[in-house]
Amino acid sequence: MNKKNVSIVTLGCSKNEVDSEIMQSVLDKHYFDYTKDVEDADVIIVNTCGFIEAAKEESIDTIIEMAQYKEVGNCKHLILAGCLAQRYSDELIKEIPEVDAIMGTGNIKDLNNILNNLNSNSKIIQVDNVDNDYLEGVKRDVKSPYAYIRISEGCDNLCTYCIIPQLRGKHRSRKMEDIIKEANDLVENGVREIIIIAQNTSDYGIDLYGEYSLYKLLDEMSKIEELYLIRLLYLYPDNIDDKLINTIKSNDKIAKYVDIPLQHAADNVLKLMNRRTSKDAIRYIIDRLRMDVPEIVIRTTFIVGFPGETESDFQELYDFIKEIKFDKLGVFTYSKEESTPAFALPNQVDEKIKEKRREALMELQLKISEELMSKKVGKTYQVMIEEFAEENLYVGRSFMDAPEIDGVVYVRSNEELYVGDIVSVDITEYLEYDLLGELVDESTK
Repeated sequence: MNKKNVSIVTLGCSKNEVDSEIMQSVLDKHYFDYTKDVEDADVIIVNTCGFIEAAKEESIDTIIEMAQYKEVGNCKHLILAGCLAQRYSDELIKEIPEVDAIMGTGNIKDLNNILNNLNSNSKIIQVDNVDNDYLEGVKRDVKSPYAYIRISEGCDNLCTYCIIPQLRGKHRSRKMEDIIKEANDLVENGVREIIIIAQNTSDYGIDLYGEYSLYKLLDEMSKIEELYLIRLLYLYPDNIDDKLINTIKSNDKIAKYVDIPLQHAADNVLKLMNRRTSKDAIRYIIDRLRMDVPEIVIRTTFIVGFPGETESDFQELYDFIKEIKFDKLGVFTYSKEESTPAFALPNQVDEKIKEKRREALMELQLKISEELMSKKVGKTYQVMIEEFAEENLYVGRSFMDAPEIDGVVYVRSNEELYVGDIVSVDITEYLEYDLLGELVDESTK
């Protein structure tokens, strides 16, 4: 029997990247080979995103693009996975005839069964359990010096704008020993930096251990000798407590970097969003982090144009950002998603006003970023090399930058460097969001 080539196209967030790596690893190697080349694939899986309108549009465009390989490539079957597939399974299989199967977010374990039952006479839809346990014991084949580890699945926060609990289920923490085993496997495979992700990482462990246990997990993970750095993303502010702050402060392997999605600063908007915090509570957490960990880099995201957001609310958010001076910041316009409470809220904001507000915040952040970046010239940072740019120029990241969402450090070096090297770099120039520097002679690898 000839093996079928399977290709996976990944859209959306880092959580989808992990799902795609798991899919690749669980393929039954007796019957299937993985290929990056969609033109050579017998089966194409599109791992979709369905979080906001722009992500849905990108997913649909990609599905249609991949469907064309049934005519111009080797593709015999097209499978949809991920959040959009979970959310609109019936509509997608009906409206896009090229789609042969739908696999929900909780059905990765069924992948080989789905692949083995593909035929031209019937369609497959398996979206039955968003609350399935994480698929443990899978060794992901990561070809990068960094890797994401998802420490929990789902979310219990029920923010009024968010569809994720319906697509990913309730909050379910993974057992600490399973996470540590995965981290060990990744490090043994050459990974230097592990990036902790979940829908809400600060809620880790409350369902399993009766307390917020992220600090314990970090302490255990840091015992892995060859692991260089642990980075924290998606820390909701509600449960960033003293134990976690102290761990970030005192543990050398934990990047002095936190991603805290705040979404707004005006209390009445936070209340409409069902965010369990306030502007004063947010300011307190930021002040605590900066006091206890002076070198901390704080990244956040905000939503503008939420239903009921007045000009006064927006100005309050603008002034808050101007005051706090976040190191990294992203802004989204509110996306009206059916099946969420915010969908039916009164006082929806006009799209042009949303975009105008987003642009105003990004212009403000650009000035803040340039000011902060200029202060880094003359300093020396440890940088992990990630790619070769051109002769004597490499691209890397310091502790201050998460991959794909933040900036980079361009490193000039007459010495040959390799992906995964950790080198000392003197910063000589700055750009809006990136840094440039020279390799320090005494750099260690």
